[in-house]
Order: sequence, then structure tokens, then C-alpha cells
Amino acid sequence: MSIDEIIDVVTPLGDVLVLRPEPGDGSPEAAWGSVFLYVAPDGAVPRTQPFATVVTRDQPGEPPTGLDRPGSFRVNVGAGTEGFTALLGRGPREPAAAAPGPPATDTLMAHPAYGELGWVCVVDPGPRTEATVRDLLRDAHARARARLERRAGA
Repeated sequence: MSIDEIIDVVTPLGDVLVLRPEPGDGSPEAAWGSVFLYVAPDGAVPRTQPFATVVTRDQPGEPPTGLDRPGSFRVNVGAGTEGFTALLGRGPREPAAAAPGPPATDTLMAHPAYGELGWVCVVDPGPRTEATVRDLLRDAHARARARLERRAGA
């Protein structure tokens, strides 16, 4: 699964803003090459977190996930507490067994920094995780849209 395929999964869902920071646009260097996916009916970056991100380098303050390999990336998706628990068999705030070395590729796992908030990730999604990643992206988009609609009605 490529970064473009991830974008192709979410854009038909509607009201998706794809933000791709790059040099010269005022974004911090740590964000260059990454992709941020928002529900934004007006096309403006909302004042909420994205529902998913794709990062192409390990981020400052996060444990390394092996993104130093050319072409490697990590897709991060807000799964929520229920989704996280269903996928990983433990709650987001429950400790996980420590794995030796960098995370395996094409394997669903807790996000290295935001797992406690119900975020999951996959480094270099492939055949084992592609269907799950697609489902996660659709579900995260639906939750983000519902949250936006609740706020608009409040």
C-alpha cells in the first residue's frame, strides 16, 4: 500500500482535506513529506486533530519506528478506545509487552506516542494489513465527520 493509495481511500469519502507540508510553505521541517487527513467541508484546516496521518520520518520525541529506510512510512489512524481494544486485544492505557528492536513492517500496533489516546499505526502497510488500514481510515473519517456535525449542532 502506498501513500497515494491511502489518500485514494479517503478522498471519495467526502469533505477530506489532504495537507502535504513541504519546504517553503511555512510548516516545520519535521512535517515535510508527511500527510495530514482532516474532515473539512469548507476546505480550511480545522482546529481539530487530523483523523489520520502518514509520516515519512520518525518524529521528535517519539520512539523510533524504523522510518530511516528509503520509501518507508507509517500510517497513523485514530481508532478510538473501542476500535483500539478490538484490534489489539487490550485497552489503549493498558501496558503492552515490550518488543525488541524496531517495529515490524506490515503489522498493526499501538501508535508509539498516541497509543494511549486510541491511535494505531502500521509501518509500511502491505498485504497483511491493507484491508484493516482501509477499514480504519473509513471508520476514523466517519467518527471525525460525526464529531464535526455534533459540534455544528451544539
